[in-house]
Amino acid sequence: MISPRQRNVIRKRVHTRIREKMSGTAERPRLNVYRSLNHIYTQLIDDLNGVTIASASSLGKKGEDKNYGGNVAAAAEVGKLIAQRAQEKGIKKIVFDRGGYLYHGRIKALADAAREAGLDF
Repeated sequence: MISPRQRNVIRKRVHTRIREKMSGTAERPRLNVYRSLNHIYTQLIDDLNGVTIASASSLGKKGEDKNYGGNVAAAAEVGKLIAQRAQEKGIKKIVFDRGGYLYHGRIKALADAAREAGLDF
């Protein structure tokens, strides 16, 4: 069995390999995803200028809402929220950076919700 530490080392190696091939621009920023055990975080990043354009996370209404924390429903809400914030900034097209995670579960739910909310990738 792979320990969590080893799994994260492997994920970082995969993420580095992905990042060598992709980069975000002001016109088409990179949508970066970080998944922790309790939450999910996203950022729209312009790599040419080194600037974060917008961000969203599942941190929020603890206890009141089932769309809080580290579940698929929360990831879908974060996807809708980041798409809304991107469109406020006039961004329609992005590059999706899954952060070395498998395109499955919370990552897939976030991506699908962002697509439905109007982002193109």
